[in-house]
Amino acid sequence: MTQLGVVGGGTMGAGIAEVAIRAGDDVLVLERDQAAADGARGRIEKSIARGVAKSKLTEDEAQQALSRLTLTTSIADFGDRELVIEALPEVESLKIGFFAELDKAAPNAILATNTSSIPIIRVAKDVADPSRVVGVHFFNPVPVMPLVEIISSLASSPAAVETVTTYARDHLGKHTIQVGDRGGFVVNALLIPYLVSAIRMFESGYATKEDIDAGMIKGCAHPMGPLTLCDTVGLDIVLDVSESLYQEFREPHLAPPPLLQRMVEAGYLGKKSGKGFYDYSS
Repeated sequence: MTQLGVVGGGTMGAGIAEVAIRAGDDVLVLERDQAAADGARGRIEKSIARGVAKSKLTEDEAQQALSRLTLTTSIADFGDRELVIEALPEVESLKIGFFAELDKAAPNAILATNTSSIPIIRVAKDVADPSRVVGVHFFNPVPVMPLVEIISSLASSPAAVETVTTYARDHLGKHTIQVGDRGGFVVNALLIPYLVSAIRMFESGYATKEDIDAGMIKGCAHPMGPLTLCDTVGLDIVLDVSESLYQEFREPHLAPPPLLQRMVEAGYLGKKSGKGFYDYSS
């Protein structure tokens, strides 16, 4: 496949588009309006420029990659796409509604969602042929992180799953793992309860944030502590995935702590907002 569509040009969508244009694909990114499209292009260009500065690609390779990138504000332009990857915010109703539109706009494409926690069959429920819907979960930052979770729903066709697996593994150079259609899949099903437990520990006053992080770095050889990781991932994303996991399993330890909800409501989202568990304003 060389005709890729990406829905959403935020952090994840821009990253997916970047690795695809660098791999030689013709990539069309859909955004809600021209300002958002310009912002998506800027994110991709800035990341490509960092790659040139670090000698990961030449200036000529960068220009060739960017020549394969197109931004649009019309979903009707997706009619010729072979694969469409949706990278919208982690809101189930938003994804379901958009897949119903994609069903009509890209009738011949495999439709993939980059959801980090929502079961794939829910996203596919309004698609006439849910066999062409699969999960393709990239990790942030996409150009750096090697893993992609490939998620099959009960309705996903083996052919669609194999095609997407081959694309991610052999064409994009990612390490793929096969995952069943359960909330959180592999990585977030293990990671989010750990992060939520760290937030509860800090919220209760049991230990300081610095000591919680140091405990996992110095005691378990983690590259960063759980509260720093929350800030890096984004507290809004941690909250969304925690709520999704709680909805799926109804286990009390998966419910988001009140502190996490209050921080998101206050706009303390971590590094991207300048403040989370730590202050990044400087």
